Amino acid sequence: IPMSEIPEGLIYTKEHEWIKVEGNEIVVGITDYAQNALTDVVWVELPELGVSVKSMESFANVESVKSVSEIYAPVSGEVIEINEDLEDAPETVNTDPYGDGWICKMRMEDSGELDALLDAAAYKSLIEE
Repeated sequence: IPMSEIPEGLIYTKEHEWIKVEGNEIVVGITDYAQNALTDVVWVELPELGVSVKSMESFANVESVKSVSEIYAPVSGEVIEINEDLEDAPETVNTDPYGDGWICKMRMEDSGELDALLDAAAYKSLIEE
């Protein structure tokens, strides 16, 4: 198995989402490990714009040739932007999971919730178990 890419400086969840913090806002996507496990992504059901979600609530899903995988809100907050490019090019989740394959942006209600999540080293040890 090729080593999954786990960029430093991002925050990770046990459900294989990554989070990039930008002030009070976050960018959310799925990790390289997750897209590898899914194989070819054929459809992304994006979160609804403006929806308020609670931490670990399912708010989107990614469908691949193999399975459908739910995406969970890593923290509570409001969805303020969605990556509409994925509607036409869902495979971007495979080819650039940490870049153009991002899923959505959220405004956090409580940035303290991030403390419960994983850093790169902790996520690495999770997927290597």
